Amino acid sequence: MEDNQIINQRNSTSHCFDSSLENEPFIMIDDTKDPFSLIGSEPEKILIIDDAKDNRTMLCELLMSQRKVILAKDGAQGLALATKHLPDLILLDVMMPGITGHQVIRSLKSDESTMHIPVIFISSKISADDEKYGLDLGAVDYISKPFHPAIVQARVKNVLREQRNKKLLEKLALVDSLTEIYNRRFYELDIRKVWNGCKRENKAISLALLDIDYFKSYNDEYGHLSGDEALRLVAKHIKNQLKRPHDIISRYGGEEFVIVLPDTNADDAKRILTDICQSIEQLKIPHESSVISHYVTISIGGATMIPKHEASHEELVKIVDEYLYQAKAQGRNRVCWQP
Repeated sequence: MEDNQIINQRNSTSHCFDSSLENEPFIMIDDTKDPFSLIGSEPEKILIIDDAKDNRTMLCELLMSQRKVILAKDGAQGLALATKHLPDLILLDVMMPGITGHQVIRSLKSDESTMHIPVIFISSKISADDEKYGLDLGAVDYISKPFHPAIVQARVKNVLREQRNKKLLEKLALVDSLTEIYNRRFYELDIRKVWNGCKRENKAISLALLDIDYFKSYNDEYGHLSGDEALRLVAKHIKNQLKRPHDIISRYGGEEFVIVLPDTNADDAKRILTDICQSIEQLKIPHESSVISHYVTISIGGATMIPKHEASHEELVKIVDEYLYQAKAQGRNRVCWQP
């Protein structure tokens, strides 16, 4: 059963578990009424890993409001779901058959994709030594059994608030303050993830560098404040042209931008970038000092590659940079794409 089918079946019944779903790999409860969504974020995701159905039921009922709750009935399933969904918080039972909670958290903390997810241990036996051991492994808190609803909700709320504040600060650090698109730091993080993902799935990644033509002369003629405004307009326009959520534009430096198009072949990428190139001139931002147009234009170089184990994303960037140089050499206001 697909994830959204499980959600629909879950929501069509009641707020308690349907026992007929107990054999499903997991159940997700989807409730999008998260007040934090007002600042442009999705509801938090909480992964509960516990071998006892009654515990999962109780915790789910306590935490599902305004959040997405994902359930795992053992450590192996929990690790798989943590990697798949990257939750904002994990509630982890200590004593489970097979893979114990301590083994689970070791695996989580050794994986770059999950190591930053906060983990709260849940246990019926918490001595000072047990708690110290769990905290040393990387847990942020403990919840004791039997559960006290108000304590569970308060501890979860505190951890999620701290996690959200951390994410907001991280997000601000990845945004270019002038254009309000992602900055180069974000690009350098994103390209690694996209590259590795396309490598795993043997899919193509398309990359483009674009430069505003004769931007120095634009600043000289119109002033730097107008230059800043032109950068904002170009960045906003290009961002709006990218329709898929994983197609990303970042400010690469100065008047240069980089676009990452995962799972996009060369023909589609070239078409997208050609449309963008033409649409920038159609914005009709005056540029009387340009030798190729009365308006602001851009030059674009790009390439497409299916990542292989022996290759790196830096090699793709070098190829793209060469094609950007060709676009400029051939007269600018055009796209040059690797054949």
